[in-house]
Parts: sequence; structure tokens; C-alpha cells
Amino acid sequence: MMNTDPIADYLTRVRNAIKANHRVVEIPASNLKKEITKVLFDKGYIANYKFEEVGPQGTIKVALKYHPITKIPAIRSIQRISKPGLRKYAGTTNMPRVLNGLGIAILSTSKGVMTDKEARQHNVGGEVLCYVY
Repeated sequence: MMNTDPIADYLTRVRNAIKANHRVVEIPASNLKKEITKVLFDKGYIANYKFEEVGPQGTIKVALKYHPITKIPAIRSIQRISKPGLRKYAGTTNMPRVLNGLGIAILSTSKGVMTDKEARQHNVGGEVLCYVY
């Protein structure tokens, strides 16, 4: 099956797994999805991840993170911003702030996939892939 927006599919799979209180979600892999997964792990939104090289493209297994007592997920909201039909770009001057700095915006820049704060530090702009908080 051909998917027109693999990043939206990735985010939807994570969103659905959180709503269903799943511990692990399996996602078809790509280099961009691997980089987004690494950013989510580095910022503490997911517990762990594993790349499995099976088949032609492989899969990403993402272990979702929940609060140990209240069982509230670490990812409250994850939404796609730049879509294939309407790309959204941000320069260094108009970088988005998610929840006034409490959330992160994941950007695809010329220096790789990074958060909005890292993009400000590196003084680069890029395509705003998604907001996470």
C-alpha cells in the first residue's frame, strides 16, 4: 500500500497507541522517522526505541512513556504541521514556540532533524514537521 504522507502516518500510529494505552508501537522505518524518534527519545517523550532491519525497509519499535502512578502519557498532544499539500517553513527569526516553550517543535533543517530550541542555537531554519507537548 502506498502512503502519501509517511510522517503523518507515524504520528497517527503513536497517537492511536497512546489513546489505547499500548506500551509498544511498531512503525515502518525510514531515515526521517528514525531521526524524529531519536529527538522524541532525547527530549524524554518516549521510554525507548529499537530499529529492526527486517524486510526491505525495516521497522521502528517505540516504547511509549507513561507516568508510573497516574498512567498519564508523556505525550499529551502530537500534531503534524507541514503537510504535503501545504509546507510550513520557519526561519531563524520566526521560529515557533510550542506552549510558550514547554513543548517542542520538530524541524527538518539543513543540519538534520532537531528541535526549535536547537535550531535557534545553530541559527538555522527549516520545515516545521510537528508539535509535541
